[in-house]
Amino acid sequence: MKQTYINQLKDHIGEQVTLKGWLYNSRSSGKLVFPQLRDGTGIVQCVVFKGNVSEEVFEQAKSLGQESSLIVHGTVKEDDRSAIGVEIDVSDLEVVQNSTDYPITPKEHGTEFLMDNRHLWIRSKKQHAVLRVRHTIIKAVRDFFDEQDFILADTPIFTPAACEGTTTLFEVDYFGDEKAYLTQSGQLYNEATAAAFGKSYAFGPTFRAEKSKTRRHLTEFWMVEPEVAYATYEDMMDLGEAMILFIVERVLKDRREDLETLERDISVLENIKAPFPRVHYDEAVEILQEGNEKGALENKFEWGGDFGSPDETYLSAQFDQPIFVHHFPAAIKGFYFEIDPERPECALGIDLLAPEGYGEIIGGGERAMDLEYLEKQVEAHDLPKEDFQWYLDLRRYGSVPHSGYGMGIERCVAWMCGIEHVRETIPFPRMLYRLKP
Repeated sequence: MKQTYINQLKDHIGEQVTLKGWLYNSRSSGKLVFPQLRDGTGIVQCVVFKGNVSEEVFEQAKSLGQESSLIVHGTVKEDDRSAIGVEIDVSDLEVVQNSTDYPITPKEHGTEFLMDNRHLWIRSKKQHAVLRVRHTIIKAVRDFFDEQDFILADTPIFTPAACEGTTTLFEVDYFGDEKAYLTQSGQLYNEATAAAFGKSYAFGPTFRAEKSKTRRHLTEFWMVEPEVAYATYEDMMDLGEAMILFIVERVLKDRREDLETLERDISVLENIKAPFPRVHYDEAVEILQEGNEKGALENKFEWGGDFGSPDETYLSAQFDQPIFVHHFPAAIKGFYFEIDPERPECALGIDLLAPEGYGEIIGGGERAMDLEYLEKQVEAHDLPKEDFQWYLDLRRYGSVPHSGYGMGIERCVAWMCGIEHVRETIPFPRMLYRLKP
């Protein structure tokens, strides 16, 4: 019989079906065994009645260990008590492999133990829900940019030089003759594809050798990076806002059940509306200094500094929506940022801060378009000029105002799911002290 998936069962009430999956949990009572089967699309309770199956099958059902792999044959029956509205009246089952001593049990386990067993932990209900939300966010991002007529132009993972500062580069041996680095961002290459196509985006893994152990940091993460020719930093705030609203709407539509599994306060997401507040860096400094005076922030923030986690959390708490902060000090931004002609100490950069303490979700802004200025910036940042000649060519041949941003998928997933740490937002996280499984 053709395999049926659990999420299709409501369309097969009264029919005989074949399910293939794994034992999620089980209990028994006299002549009845109640194995719960999962197949990746959902979990369904099965009912094995001793009088309906062979003695061998009944004994097998009683003795199965957690995560045993099974093929179940039975009839779909409507059941209002079930979370999915149906259960399976089992007529036969085949044991593919009987699992014993499964390490992750219903008891409490420490985080390190669970991370050591991440390859198994992702089978659990909550971790499963997080990764389903991640899938939907990624699909929403692609749909959003596809509908906006962006071209997906993937960028290299091996790069010859830094994009976001030389201190966070992973160096690799490139056939022994020269050094290469794992990419920190696809942005510089995005600028080339935007000059070719007008609107492009890259979507792939990025790497930061940042020795940070905060709940917001991974050493390997996925980032979506749009770039638009003839666009300003203000256009990027418009684009970023529209993208976030698109993601929120899609997650609420397609993953409400998963959000409920995660005990997410869905009303917080439902209340996200346009327009998002847009706050000048000067105003943000004033808000932070007032917070210090009120005793809400320990350290007094001074103009010219970059936001730390407490600063971002306090700023976002003053608003009921995600907020854009713009016009950051040029000294704390990358070499490629355009500066404000009226205030050259300010870069035309933007950050989007998520509410509830989730920090920066989007970072980007307007790119410098003047060749002479960029040549001076490359020199001032002590970057190897020969490695940036191709990038400077973009200013030699048809330079235009252009802008872009990057959004880390894992931070967005953490925010949508309402979970504390980004390590649960990717199947196999890489962190300062975590390289396996």
